[in-house]
Amino acid sequence: MSPWDWTLAVTLNGAIILYGFYLSRGVRTSADWFLAGRSLPWWLVGFSMYATAIDSSDLVADAGGTYVLGFSYFATNWVGSVLGWTLAAFFICLPMYRAGLYTNAEYLEARYGTPVRVICAFVQVQYRTLVLGIIATTLFLTLSIVCGLSDAAAWTVVGAIAALAAIYTAFGGLRSVAMTDSLQFLVMTAAGLIIWLLVWGQVGGWEGLERRLNDHDPAVAARLLHIGHQDVQIETVAGRSSMEIERKLGLGGIYDPSTETIRHHTPGWLVTLALVIMGMAYAIVNHTQVMRMFAARSEWDLKMSVFAASSVTMVMTFFNLSMGVMGRALYPVQSALPDGRQDAIYPLLVSQVETVGLKGIVVAGILAASLSTYDSIGSALSALLTRDVYARLLVPGREDRHYLRISQWLTPAVIGVSFLYVPGLLRGGMVLYYLDLTSAFVIPLLTIYLMGSSPGSTAPAA
Repeated sequence: MSPWDWTLAVTLNGAIILYGFYLSRGVRTSADWFLAGRSLPWWLVGFSMYATAIDSSDLVADAGGTYVLGFSYFATNWVGSVLGWTLAAFFICLPMYRAGLYTNAEYLEARYGTPVRVICAFVQVQYRTLVLGIIATTLFLTLSIVCGLSDAAAWTVVGAIAALAAIYTAFGGLRSVAMTDSLQFLVMTAAGLIIWLLVWGQVGGWEGLERRLNDHDPAVAARLLHIGHQDVQIETVAGRSSMEIERKLGLGGIYDPSTETIRHHTPGWLVTLALVIMGMAYAIVNHTQVMRMFAARSEWDLKMSVFAASSVTMVMTFFNLSMGVMGRALYPVQSALPDGRQDAIYPLLVSQVETVGLKGIVVAGILAASLSTYDSIGSALSALLTRDVYARLLVPGREDRHYLRISQWLTPAVIGVSFLYVPGLLRGGMVLYYLDLTSAFVIPLLTIYLMGSSPGSTAPAA
């Protein structure tokens, strides 16, 4: 990175952070901090939802995911998140909004009791801090591969970015977060389009993409370029006893004694359905998204925010996630990537940009994407821990200002805890690690929300 590139990256994000501090002056009550006084217009809510949904993990980790999974992974955003936002805005979150709730976990207490509310809060803390850990890891990879920083220097910068996001979020709350998210959305979009156009030209357009992938392996091309392709996994069972092999075959698969492997086939429709459900769970269970809907100034603004968020997501998902597929065409052998990591493909493509200034804008976009989600998740999880655990079970009945201060102090604590996931994320593909760790908790919680909003259920009283 040239000095001019560094200047661009720091100036663009530094100005947004300073604006976030400026907006913090108007925060006086917990309603201001948690929900921006319920005063946000639909477009601001929608852009903030998108900026929170598309963080550096989508630019780096998800590109690493599509490097392996291809266009099938697009179903998560194209169908899952859009469908989830629509269900949330028009059905699931509407009674919560009318009741004046602060968190989506409060609704579960009205439907199922206090234990479910508290469990919901802790499940969200678990899987959203994991996302923060992914953001830290993607920033580290970007700073190491693109900017050429040493490991120690890269982690120092990551820590500084996390600290800055924690500080302006703690002071400004949701109003500051939503406004800075919208500005960061502009930087993210510009950066995403610039790097995509450069790589698209390098790969030779769609024809070049197909040709390169087919030249390497036609089976890989078929899997990557089509949504709904079946998933095949081969498990080595060499040295296992016949009883152990039989037990594994009870879960499905075909055993090949000549290679001592078990081949597992998952139909394409089932792979796609699983990805759609994960996208729905993100939009419905995730209070980071719901918190923005609660801040809308009217029911109309709440519903319309979905169209703003979905429209941008549908377009930018293609540009952001196709980077992994194009990267596979340019670098088809994963072992040739830095440290042999699929998640290194996006930073590697960015590092190839030679035009002075363009690389700085792209790095600025990655930093903006990280900041927009650090602040969003930090404020949302602080709200959950304050409202649904601290105020509900530990210290009820205190004055409003006390809970405001607790939320502000919890924000940096939540962001700090997320770094505990980094060692696990550095061991393998971040998207697969995320799917493995969250599916056991988040999908059951999605079912609970859908059941709670079914016809005949009772909405909480205002």
